Amino acid sequence: MPAGEGPASRQSRPGFGSVVEVLLLLLVMCSAKMLDRSVSRPRRTSTTAGAEQISASAAKLRLLKKLRCTLKFEKRAWAAGARHVAGVDEVGRGSLFGPVVAAAVILYNNDEPAHRIRGLRDSKLLPAERREELALLIRQHSIAWAVAAVDSARIDQINIYQASRLAMLRVVQQLEPAASHLLVDAVRLDCELPQQAIVHGDALSASIAAASILAKVERDRMISAWDPVFPMYGLASNKGYGTPPHLAALREYGPSPLHRQSFSPVWNAPIPQEVLGFMLEPGLDGDVPSEQAQVAAG
Repeated sequence: MPAGEGPASRQSRPGFGSVVEVLLLLLVMCSAKMLDRSVSRPRRTSTTAGAEQISASAAKLRLLKKLRCTLKFEKRAWAAGARHVAGVDEVGRGSLFGPVVAAAVILYNNDEPAHRIRGLRDSKLLPAERREELALLIRQHSIAWAVAAVDSARIDQINIYQASRLAMLRVVQQLEPAASHLLVDAVRLDCELPQQAIVHGDALSASIAAASILAKVERDRMISAWDPVFPMYGLASNKGYGTPPHLAALREYGPSPLHRQSFSPVWNAPIPQEVLGFMLEPGLDGDVPSEQAQVAAG
């Protein structure tokens, strides 16, 4: 025993055994707390996951509602010397049925137009009746506009991303007068025109919002026209998107000739896709009819 260290001094400081006991006590307490949490918190189910997915979608809509649709991007282009600034957007990218539709709009050529269209915003945030009203005003008062589509067969050939870009390129090429600068929703197009890709562009740029509205109104019209031909899918209400009733109809009846075979809910359907003879007739390939893919010059 070292000098000056007796029994009393050994008892006055904790030994190795007491430290181990403290650690064991802490471990037991942590384990009990974790067990209590696992008992009180139910396991995640598919319903919970679905609720989280819906909440994420609702959160995105809330974000879009907070964004202001202005002429900020158009003013920058005008200041740089561009006269005809076109907004470009597409609709129907996530649909299981029918074409993807794009529109381009040269809304104004300066910040003091003869007729300013009020209430332009992302078409997803507008009720159908208001979209129809705004679409009429856009066609009447914009400098130029165009609408075009790429059908489901082409989508299956080149994929939906490239088909969306192709539809947008087509409408830009149809504009008269021609655009000198492009504002495009989120993507860049294969053309030499000066352009700016704007994330959430249809909620930020008035010109892109106008294009979004025209594309949405035209695509809704096209899909609703197919509802009497394929009533089992509920196209008039779901516009071709994968709602639960639409997915159930795919499982029960199989996909129609206008469903997108490259989309998993379609090619996973237990009944194979059928090609009908009348679908091979001219003018029924799903593209926008020539009289609809028109250009209005003001």
